[in-house]
Amino acid sequence: MKRNLTALCAVLISVLSLSLRCAATDVAPTDPDFAYVGRISVNPQGNVAFTYPGVQIHALFTGTSVAMLAKPGSGYFMVEIDDREPFKVESVKTSSVVPLASGLADGAHRLTITFANEGHTLKPEFRGLRLDEGSGLAGRPELPARKMEFIGNSITCGLGNEGTPADKKFNYSKQNQYYTYEAIAARELNAQCQVVARSGIGIYRNNNGNVTGDKNSMQGVYPYTFFGMTGEKWDFSKYQPDVVCVNLGTNDTTYPRYETSLLAKGFKDFIKTLRGHYPKAKIVLLTGSMLNGQRLKDVQQAQIEAIEEARKAGDTEIYRFDFTPDDGSLGWGMFKHPSARRHARMAEELVPFIREITGWK
Repeated sequence: MKRNLTALCAVLISVLSLSLRCAATDVAPTDPDFAYVGRISVNPQGNVAFTYPGVQIHALFTGTSVAMLAKPGSGYFMVEIDDREPFKVESVKTSSVVPLASGLADGAHRLTITFANEGHTLKPEFRGLRLDEGSGLAGRPELPARKMEFIGNSITCGLGNEGTPADKKFNYSKQNQYYTYEAIAARELNAQCQVVARSGIGIYRNNNGNVTGDKNSMQGVYPYTFFGMTGEKWDFSKYQPDVVCVNLGTNDTTYPRYETSLLAKGFKDFIKTLRGHYPKAKIVLLTGSMLNGQRLKDVQQAQIEAIEEARKAGDTEIYRFDFTPDDGSLGWGMFKHPSARRHARMAEELVPFIREITGWK
């Protein structure tokens, strides 16, 4: 009798567990009520794939709980729900379900999920949301009308901005694009923020790359949806920014040496590429904040030459902006990259300049 009772309890527990797992509504990532910002693609399995940092998933959902469905090991994400404080979650390698919130007031809620890392090795996928049984999306969220794009290297990726110089080994948990200068500036300006950035990349050569140039510098990889020079080409009609900021040149001027004429040519060619895709955008060439000394002077001069050539051709919407060189007074991140505090200061410097050239209030 005792054995039968034990077996019956096991069956009941199994049934209860199954019913709890089934008492949920899964929303596919292709649902038209999701709003995305960033270079994404729907793969053959129907999941949303991406590699660049800062990709955002926006949704309005009903119910009291929400979880993100993702490919296991997709990295770290920042989460915003209604007016709550943003928080970071990890997509671990052992589960495809990432709990985001429970115990919410019953009703509609606003959700924004931001990919915090570089994804070229993680190859992240967003696979949808898991909501309460009977809940769902509550219409497509409205995004800011203003649009910005930031093109850059490890600074724009936020490499090590949550770490310290004591961190000697790269760790995704120490990288958070949400707290980069561009993400902070875009939020302050009430603008969408698309990011095309990769650590180590340059305008004509990459970190410690060929002095005569690297094919997989930004000019080579920029046309593609994912980082690299193969696969799907990005459809530039999907996102037409009002302002494009280019923060490149730091890696071009690394050792052993570099050619200033090729550096200038790199900026000239890339301006032409950008103008071909974005005929109405204001283009801003940035320096810093890791540049100083002769390297800074060489990048500035290369940018000046590129702008002069563009203006002679009739393009008067190309600008330059110099960040204050980082002296460590606001702390260092990993590998002496900008700290989160330095990124916040960079945003404080950039925002007034963007307001000045755009008239944005």
